[in-house]
Amino acid sequence: MDFSYTDEQETFRHELRAWLEENAPEGWLEDPELPDDDAERVEFLRDWQRTLADDGWAGVHWPEEYGGRGASLVEQTIYREEMARINAPPQINLIGINLIAPTLIEVGTEAQKQRFLPKILSAEEIWCQGYSEPEAGSDVASLTTNAEANGDGEWLVNGQKIWTSYAHVADWCFLVTRTDDSGKKHEGLTVFLVEMDQDGISTEPIHQPHDDRTFNQVYFDDAVASADLVVGEIDRGWDVVMTLSAFEHGSTSIYSIEQRYLALLEYCRTETRNGTPLVERDRIRQQLADFDARIQAAKATHYRNVSKQAESGTPGPEGSMDLLISDELRHDLLNFAVNVQGPAAALWENGHNAFDETSGYIRSYGAWIAAGTGDIQRNIIGERVLGLPKDNKSKTSHRSE
Repeated sequence: MDFSYTDEQETFRHELRAWLEENAPEGWLEDPELPDDDAERVEFLRDWQRTLADDGWAGVHWPEEYGGRGASLVEQTIYREEMARINAPPQINLIGINLIAPTLIEVGTEAQKQRFLPKILSAEEIWCQGYSEPEAGSDVASLTTNAEANGDGEWLVNGQKIWTSYAHVADWCFLVTRTDDSGKKHEGLTVFLVEMDQDGISTEPIHQPHDDRTFNQVYFDDAVASADLVVGEIDRGWDVVMTLSAFEHGSTSIYSIEQRYLALLEYCRTETRNGTPLVERDRIRQQLADFDARIQAAKATHYRNVSKQAESGTPGPEGSMDLLISDELRHDLLNFAVNVQGPAAALWENGHNAFDETSGYIRSYGAWIAAGTGDIQRNIIGERVLGLPKDNKSKTSHRSE
């Protein structure tokens, strides 16, 4: 495998790096900190995404005809590296940018693309993803939220979703419903694009242990879904779910994890105990070396998956490897960071402290569940990458020990 970048790819990197240095939010490169107030943070992130979109940096992987740059997979990798390097603010419409828009580009109607893509790109309309339910988490096909046609070109939706990120500020929801319960659980599903600002929809934020409230419960009580906003075909929504899942598993957070590691390394070099830098302690040096090796291996795995996807033209099940490795590596790294800090790790307010790893550590438990649990990712890898027999559906997690 050739790990070097071409001159053209390096030009892409330098162009992005120069743009970030000139256009990053004021003071961000010196002190990257989001506003504490929820409303101010939402507006700050809307402005940031609008700035990105104005110069074509919001959806670099989108085709140029829809406002993207048509960036290659390697350029997308460079984009993630550079954004992680400066710890860039997140795009508030990340779900729309990375999951919903690519799915609409793939299987949506032309009218849906023209209506929604420009406003997804500019963050004028924020999106959430209505998948999980109280009794249907990683097993999305077990959902019970139902939609029934009312004969007037509309569908009435009733049910409940949970763990719905950004639902409290979202304008639209990419909603998976059951429209026929006569067949197998993967059959009879339909995906609708549903407007959130209507009487039939209410949201209830979930207060998480790290003080975040971006997860929500969402209730549907005769909410209206338009027949022309069905994605794909009626009762064939599982195909659409699988399309979106491929995009969801096709990314990686390894570059932001690497930046966390480098911050931890610097902390251990400068922080002392009894006059001795932490990095000079054998146990800490060994752990840091181990994390460095795991990070480099994870990056090599991602490069290999990118190369395979470049050849095939579509995201494959190998994306589960990136997701699984990153989730567990992030948790282990943050766990170590909290232990290294000792009692100081408890000195945090509103989810932040001087090193800001305590809230990240608490949040990392949820990463094992988001986009499918680690056990589900292992099943995907075993069955679809390695060709192993199907799992016997054990209910015991490998992490439960």
